[in-house]
Amino acid sequence: MGSRRSPLAMRQTELAIAELKRHLPGLEAEVVGISTRGDRLVEGANVAWEGKGLFTAELERALLAGQVDCCVHSLKDLPVDSPPELCLAAVLRRGDPRDLLITREGGGLESLPAGARVGTSSLRRAAQLLAYRPDLVVVPVRGNVETRLARLGREDLDAVVLAAAGLERLGIWAGGPALREGYDGAVHVLGPDEMLPAPGQGALAVQVRAGAVQLAAELRQASDEPTEAAVRAERALLKGLGGGCRLPIAALGRVWGRKLELRGLVGAADGRTVLRGRRSGTPAEAEAIGLTLARELLAAGAGALLAQAPAQ
Repeated sequence: MGSRRSPLAMRQTELAIAELKRHLPGLEAEVVGISTRGDRLVEGANVAWEGKGLFTAELERALLAGQVDCCVHSLKDLPVDSPPELCLAAVLRRGDPRDLLITREGGGLESLPAGARVGTSSLRRAAQLLAYRPDLVVVPVRGNVETRLARLGREDLDAVVLAAAGLERLGIWAGGPALREGYDGAVHVLGPDEMLPAPGQGALAVQVRAGAVQLAAELRQASDEPTEAAVRAERALLKGLGGGCRLPIAALGRVWGRKLELRGLVGAADGRTVLRGRRSGTPAEAEAIGLTLARELLAAGAGALLAQAPAQ
């Protein structure tokens, strides 16, 4: 089972294996750590983030070459145009898809002082932060979770924004108003009206070669249908917009019984213009819902906003 070598990716792979074993008790898995270009850029300084598949391309190459039988991906990092020789066998039950605002003093976005410095390198987050509070100063921060949290305490940052699922999986946050003992920072959960997440955020997927029919069928037993439908809608929206995971595009699908609701957002990097939309239907219509919402956002001017987004 191929995995990125970062601590969070390895932890997520462990959790994916545990979930697979709940459905496949006889499963035996060996984890193969693979270094990706995205991980190498994270470790560098002031490097331009260009292209798609920064955290996934090497994993997919290893899978295509037969070096591993399957790979575990964070769906938010997986491009929608993966090679046709590969397929997703299972989308596991989603973790918390939301973002967290972590501050030194506590409180939400409205509590930050005028001109507060907020750390994030995500254009999606920056667009929504500046739309909510145009006076904020967005400061690029990269590195793993530990590195970003350390910058909050060590440098002149008033807050950082991180994914809830990552902090939960690493055992740094357990859902309360503060981080685990040993970590400084007060936590405010950013709801979807404040910050829509990235498409696929919080979801893990297991990818196999398209020809591995038996393996795919076995792994599919662990797939969570509501999560799969929600992220299919989100990724269809992303595909319809022609965007990648590093552009200011946000989406959140939710399934209640026989209804799927999708919220989408495209923003200018400076937050001055933010386009929002919402569509609903049945889980079986997930892709159609996403593509329809993409067309509506494009008709409202999303294409021009995405064309103006700076390369990361």
